[in-house]
Amino acid sequence: MKTLDRIAVIGAGAWGTALALVATRAGRSAILWAREREIVDAILKRRENTLFLPGIRLDPQFAVTGELHTALEEVDAAILAVPAQYLRVLLGEIVHYIPPGAILMLAAKGIEQKTGALLSEAIADALPLHPLAILSGPTFAAEVAKGLPTAVTVAARERDVAEAVAQALGGRGFRPYASDDPVGAEIGGAVKNVIAIACGIVVGRGLGENARAALLTRGLAEMTRLGVAKGAKPETFMGLSGLGDLALTCGSPQSRNMSLGAAIGAGRALEDILAERRSVAEGVTTAPAVVALAKKLGVEMPICAAVDAVLHRAADLDATIEALLRRPLKAE
Repeated sequence: MKTLDRIAVIGAGAWGTALALVATRAGRSAILWAREREIVDAILKRRENTLFLPGIRLDPQFAVTGELHTALEEVDAAILAVPAQYLRVLLGEIVHYIPPGAILMLAAKGIEQKTGALLSEAIADALPLHPLAILSGPTFAAEVAKGLPTAVTVAARERDVAEAVAQALGGRGFRPYASDDPVGAEIGGAVKNVIAIACGIVVGRGLGENARAALLTRGLAEMTRLGVAKGAKPETFMGLSGLGDLALTCGSPQSRNMSLGAAIGAGRALEDILAERRSVAEGVTTAPAVVALAKKLGVEMPICAAVDAVLHRAADLDATIEALLRRPLKAE
């Protein structure tokens, strides 16, 4: 596998911007594509993503553009860091510009709501001849952008692809660990956002730390069941892209999904919470997709189903919590 010297980052939210910094610090020639012209202008003029990473100086330098064909010109790899539900539309544009054989790195976390497809399956439909790696793990974008120590999973079916990506992005503050279980890494990254909303609801409702720990643990069991049913290895969920990501996202108000859940638990309406946010809480749209996929695969996921019911099916919050507490006792 050749060295990945020129890397495009597609998507200039907080995570995409942080990954452009990661690639630059690792010695790569990085270019960031932003859909929003105001982000391009702010980075060019002030070296700051004022919309999604305010207050963080974007140094070392990387290129930025609003033109997709410019971002993808002669790249060795492209990091896809756009909202999950927007990815398939964007792939229809990327296919016209990306060079043959360029590696794709999926940095988005979610499941398609309309189709129930994993994002990797959407990529395979649009760009079947390109090697694909899943980049997942416990990451807050602001900490990555500041260069604070971070470890992630890079998963691919071909070991040399995972290792090439790890070598391309690895550095003193950013440690990628190669894996050969992309399905497990992807399921972990998607489901943890739904469980984080549940944990946030527990916090917002004042149900205590015991309840949050129980939800996190049982959420891990749900995630593992779904992943194994989809062909993943159970041990993957004990790693960075499973337990690691879950612990981070369910344990800090920095998490967009947990903070949204806390607001729901405090009695706020979902539409009001979303209306005041620019950043995407992926668990909102992933919840119904997870529930639909679980039903298709015959997997029981009561916590994810409860989150979906509260967010999208007008279920009473207290009654839903009570129903979870009244579930029959089983062996762990």
